[in-house]
Amino acid sequence: MALVPFDDRDGVIWWNGEFRPWRDSKLHVLSHGLHYASAVFEGERCYGGEIFKLREHTERLLQSGRILGFEIPYTAQQIDDACNETIRRNGLTNAYVRPIAWRGAEEMGVAAKATTVQLAIAVWEWGAYFGVEQRMKGVNLAMAKWRRPHPETAPTASKAAGLYMIGTMSKEAAMDEGADDAMMLDWKGDLAEATGANAFFVMDGEVHTPKPTCFLDGITRRTVMDLARKRQMKVVERVIHPDELPKASEVFLAGTAAEVTPVRRIGTQDFTPGAITETLMKDYDALVNRRG
Repeated sequence: MALVPFDDRDGVIWWNGEFRPWRDSKLHVLSHGLHYASAVFEGERCYGGEIFKLREHTERLLQSGRILGFEIPYTAQQIDDACNETIRRNGLTNAYVRPIAWRGAEEMGVAAKATTVQLAIAVWEWGAYFGVEQRMKGVNLAMAKWRRPHPETAPTASKAAGLYMIGTMSKEAAMDEGADDAMMLDWKGDLAEATGANAFFVMDGEVHTPKPTCFLDGITRRTVMDLARKRQMKVVERVIHPDELPKASEVFLAGTAAEVTPVRRIGTQDFTPGAITETLMKDYDALVNRRG
């Protein structure tokens, strides 16, 4: 199936308070955000016309900008309203939502205090991140050679565009090996996350997940932890070393795009998607679709 380029689609994009035709929503090649990664973004999903945990995503977007040293010139309510209106104007009820803020083109160089902060919001239909069939049977993760950085070397608490460069490199290398994605270690060699989703490991009936010390404490991650606790599952946040992988009976990923996705292999270690993963997949699906 031919890909539809993201710069050649029907619809409208919200840009600094107005709606522009999709194909006309372009920025200058000398925008600071393009050259120096001075950009932050969010990934959200709309289910049945309602954006899941919209305010939490909006507040994280604003905070990510502050971590990078700039203030997005809109309130949380204005951004929420803009996201909802963009969904409405594009005639969608189930969609992916991408707000992004970046420094403009007024100044070129490492310093960027003279630039204006731009904000745009785009929405589009997007199904299962790994494809429906692949998601149900479990994904295959290679081990990434790149590691999540020490929090004193990068703004790891922000959803900053620049932090995803090593994710792109790691996922593409994994795909070249025939895998679906990659498992990344943190700067000291412990398990961190996949390239765009948090990871969970079922050990002795308990749900273990790495502490988010150098990567995002995902909104979906926290949601899944709450769902597990409601099922009386014990949730353990801790440092997890790669040598512990054979102890896991199940592994799954959680993220806005990935939702809850079982893992069937990491490196050379195989796993069988099981009852705990299936339960949390169903509970998450019911929650976001307001069933039950």
